[in-house]
This record gives sequence, C-alpha cells and structure tokens, in this order.
Amino acid sequence: MMPAGKRQYDVYKDTEIQTADQGKLILMLYDGAIRFLNIAIDNMDYRKYDIVNNNIIKAQDIITELMLSLNMDQGGEIAKNLFNIYAYMKKRLLEGNIKKDAAILQEVIKHLTTLRSAWEEAIKKAPVKPTPAMEKQVAGFSITG
Repeated sequence: MMPAGKRQYDVYKDTEIQTADQGKLILMLYDGAIRFLNIAIDNMDYRKYDIVNNNIIKAQDIITELMLSLNMDQGGEIAKNLFNIYAYMKKRLLEGNIKKDAAILQEVIKHLTTLRSAWEEAIKKAPVKPTPAMEKQVAGFSITG
C-alpha cells in the first residue's frame, strides 16, 4: 500500500500536469527525463542495474513523447532539428544503457538541460497555449516515477 504522503504528492502532480499550459508541460517532461537519468547514474555505483535500466527507459519514453509532440508541418526547420536531436539522444541512451556508461548519460543530461533552458526562454517571450493533441499525449504519462 502506498503511503498517504506519496498519494497526495501524486494527486498534486496529476493536477499540475492537467492544468499546465503546453510550454510548462514541455519543461516538466525535460525535468522528468533529467531526474530519471540522474537516478540511473546514482544507481550505477551500486550496480543496481534494474533501477538503472528502468530509469533510462523512462527517460527514453519522455524523449519519444517530446518527438511526438513536434508539429513537423508548422515547425519547419526547428522541428526537424529538434527531432534529430531527440533521435540522437535516444540512440545515446540506448548505448549508455547497454554499456552502463554514466558519461553517456551525463552527455544526454547536458543536451536536455540546454534544450530546457532554451524552451524556458522561448516560453517567457511567447507563452504557448495548450493544444488538445499535447494534452492527449501527456494524459496518463507519469513523469513522477
């Protein structure tokens, strides 16, 4: 059975996700991927490879969601570039998982952090309205673990 504090936190996070605009959701996805990769790295030293593997897969799933949220028709060159960056990160995460190489995961965290900062700046300049497609993609997708 889940502790009451954990249930309350999950309800809070679900509410936060459901009420966030698209830009905030994207930032939350970046934060989740970075958090999962840090958990994976932290568990490599203890050889808890099941935890490492599960958290890398969670980060890969988030990157897949980010790829799916791209509007290739309207996004033009930026969307294509982001798609390629996301594809590269997924490839590196696969390599990092196979090799259990923290340096590869750190590289992906660096890319995610850079992209997150860029999104944060873009959102400050032009807030993004949520779209039904983004809400559908994020609905039921847990970034809390």
